[in-house]
Amino acid sequence: MSRRYSAWALLRHGITGEAWPPAWRAPELKPSYSAVIVGGGVHGLATAYYLAANHGVTDIAVVDKGYIGGGGSGRNTAIIRSNYLTPEGVRFYHRSLRLYERLAAELNFNLMFSQRGHLTLAHSDTSLRTMRQRAEVNKLCGVESEVIAPEEISRLVPCLDTSDAVRHPILGALYHPPGGIVRHDAVVWGYARAADALGVHIHQDTEVTGIDVARGRVTGVRTNRGPISTPVVVNCTAGWSTLVAGMAGVRIPVQTFPLQAAVTEPVQPFLDPVVVSGTLHVYVSQTDRGELVFGGSVDPFASYSTRGSLEFAEGLAAHVLQLMPSLAPMRLLRQWAGLCDMTPDFAPVMGRTDVAGFFVDVGWGTYGFKAGPVAGEAMAECVATERTPELIAPFTVDRFAEGRLVGEKGAAAVGH
Repeated sequence: MSRRYSAWALLRHGITGEAWPPAWRAPELKPSYSAVIVGGGVHGLATAYYLAANHGVTDIAVVDKGYIGGGGSGRNTAIIRSNYLTPEGVRFYHRSLRLYERLAAELNFNLMFSQRGHLTLAHSDTSLRTMRQRAEVNKLCGVESEVIAPEEISRLVPCLDTSDAVRHPILGALYHPPGGIVRHDAVVWGYARAADALGVHIHQDTEVTGIDVARGRVTGVRTNRGPISTPVVVNCTAGWSTLVAGMAGVRIPVQTFPLQAAVTEPVQPFLDPVVVSGTLHVYVSQTDRGELVFGGSVDPFASYSTRGSLEFAEGLAAHVLQLMPSLAPMRLLRQWAGLCDMTPDFAPVMGRTDVAGFFVDVGWGTYGFKAGPVAGEAMAECVATERTPELIAPFTVDRFAEGRLVGEKGAAAVGH
């Protein structure tokens, strides 16, 4: 399945400058496929990979209007965790984390997955009670998670100001040792290469302009490169999920908001755990290259803009320095924004719809990348068997009409 290169091949390419073969093909667009997946990010590629690997369905087209991983998958901060608030969310993300742990070996691709721990800080008694609630829910679902005191926090992250002489003193934290970070580009490339090796067709610069529906069933997809006949369409888009769903006559309660992030110059490694503060609306992690990656909550207005703003950078810096005053001399190198599709209950929308053959894997808000493997695995099963797997049953679109919301805002509203 995977391409392996000998030491001699590596040396030859390094010395001669010989071009490497492409990681995946650029096939001609066929007039028909067994399934078309809209969106070439981690969710779309993972769905294609597991359809081929687990269910033998290889006549698949993954189409993206840009380049592979150029949307939300390339604009996130790639934090992995499973310490959510609801049992439904905890079980779901726990499965994803387990898949991430073995994914590099399965795809034969270095994903740079580093399980360095995840700290969610509590700055008030109310927040501390929420952390204790989350810890108990996590433990009941088999997830390693506990509330720790400021002394232990200071030992794990010496640069944090854990004194009581600050505006927002740290009273404790939810500590989640299996959490960490992963290289987002590597995950996308690994899934793309593996799916291609199994026969999946990946089409970049292929924009979906319409979805054909007849008698309540999907019959095809129209693109800027021509029509495709197919009985199955899977919507794995972010930012434009409602537009793609609307092409099939499906309405989903999603609003799109920008989420900004920024990165500093690289420095010597000093920050192991990911640090999150819901009160200050900020999270911080350090990459393997030494850069500090910062982010916060989504912008307070709906927009399709992916530009950063000075207001965000100023507010972010102020909040980070409240937590870690010693970072003041560091220089901010760049900032960016990604598009987040937010649902009313801060949980995704997955599974079948009222239009036969049209499936959705959308509404991921600020937490979609960490769910990529499990979402792909579950959606592949849903498409192949036409049954909704138990793991994603709480996230079907009909929950909004039936009033059975999942309610993940307490663990998902901070960004990561």
